[in-house]
Amino acid sequence: MTILIFGLLIFLGMHCVGLFAPAWRQRRVARLGVGAWKGLFSLIALAGFVLIIWGFQRARLDPVLLYASPAWLGHLNALFTLVGFILLAAAYVPGNRLKAKIGHPMVAGVKIWALGHLLAVGFLRDVLLFGAFLAWAIAAFAILRRRDRASGVTYPPGTLKGDVITLVVGVVAWGLFAFWLHGPLIGVRPFG
Repeated sequence: MTILIFGLLIFLGMHCVGLFAPAWRQRRVARLGVGAWKGLFSLIALAGFVLIIWGFQRARLDPVLLYASPAWLGHLNALFTLVGFILLAAAYVPGNRLKAKIGHPMVAGVKIWALGHLLAVGFLRDVLLFGAFLAWAIAAFAILRRRDRASGVTYPPGTLKGDVITLVVGVVAWGLFAFWLHGPLIGVRPFG
C-alpha cells in the first residue's frame, strides 16, 4: 500500500499546486518558462501515475475487504462511468453546453467516476485510490468554480452540434474502454 499512497501523493500533489499555491506555481513558471514547467510537471505526474499503477497491482496481491457492495451497484457504477466519459469529452469538444454550464467538466467527471467506483468496490486499495481522487476532485471543482466566479469567467454558450458531438465521443470512448480496454489495462472486465 505504501507505493500506492506515495504515487497518489505525488500525482495528486502535482495537480494541487495550481489549486492551493497558484502564486508559487506562477513564480516557478516565470523562473523556468512555460515549456520547462509543463515538462517538469508532466514528468513528476507521470512518475506518480506509474507508482499508482505499480502500487495498485501490488496491493491486489494482499486484498483487504472493507465492505461488500451489492451487485446492482456495479451496474450503477457503469452508468456513473458513462456520465464521467461524457463529461471528459465535454472538456475537449468545443461549443457544448456541458462545458458552458459546468465550467470544469473533466473534474466533475472525475468526481462521478470515483464515486461510482467507491460504491461498487470495497477493497482497501480501491478505497484509497478512488477516495483520494474523489477528495481531490471535490476540492478542485469547488476552488475552480470559486475562482471563475471571482474573476467573472463565463464560458461560451454551447450548440446542439457541440452537444451531439460530445455525447457521441463520450459514449464511444466509454464503450471502447468498458468493453475492450478495461480488462487488458486494469485487469477487471466490467461486462464479463
